[in-house]
Order: sequence, then structure tokens, then C-alpha cells
Amino acid sequence: MNKTTTNSEQETFDWAKNFARELKGSEIIGLVGDLGAGKTVFAKGLANGLGIKKTVASPTFVIMKVYEIKNQKSKIKNLIHIDAYRLKSEADIMAIGADEYFGRKNTITVIEWPENIKKCLPKNVIYININIKEGDKRIINKK
Repeated sequence: MNKTTTNSEQETFDWAKNFARELKGSEIIGLVGDLGAGKTVFAKGLANGLGIKKTVASPTFVIMKVYEIKNQKSKIKNLIHIDAYRLKSEADIMAIGADEYFGRKNTITVIEWPENIKKCLPKNVIYININIKEGDKRIINKK
């Protein structure tokens, strides 16, 4: 487990951006934390680190967004951003076909609120816990 302390949204963004450079493809990343912890900031940094130029926003109401990664030498071609906050069951995520992206070699999947769909997730999910300390200070634990 890696534990990091960030002191601002920008530091959380930058940590995620750097973490993106370690990814090879097929990873599923579960972002765990309270409302306002910085899960979406982390997803934005991850997207930026993967070379996505589009504005990344939380997919709270659409549940899932697919971002194509262009002009990159990497074999990673897609970032799937899922927000499971409003989901009542694993069947909801299956109904939109999100599970079809899990483990694809050319895809990274990042899931906010993965605990809401844990039963349908593979065992090799990388969990990132983001805990609010005080103000903008966050403790990030990678498991």
C-alpha cells in the first residue's frame, strides 16, 4: 500500500496525473471517499496523465462516460469514468454495459463509489482511498 498526503486539489490532481503514467492498460481503479474528498479531482488528474484533453466531469447523472485517448503512443485507447453513487444494485451497472470494459487491455476504468457495485467487480481492482483531513489536505492510500 502507498500512502501520500496532498495539501491542495492541485496536488491531488498532480498525484493522479503521475499515477497514470504507471498504468499499462486493463486496470480498474476504484475511488473510495466521502462526498467532497476529491474523487473527481483524482479522475481529472488521471485523465490528464493519460493524455485526455477534454474537460472531465463527474458522470453522476449519466453514470458512465467514455473518453477516447488520441495521439498517444501507448496502447491505452479509452478511459471509462463511472460514478456508481446513485446505483441501487450491480444490475444497474450491467444494464448500461459498463462491465464489458472491465479488464480490456486498451482501457483504463476508473469508478467513483465502487463499494456500490463491488459484487460485480473483478478481484484485481486497485482501490484508492481518499480521506479528508482538514481543509484541502487529503490522505491518499493506494491498495
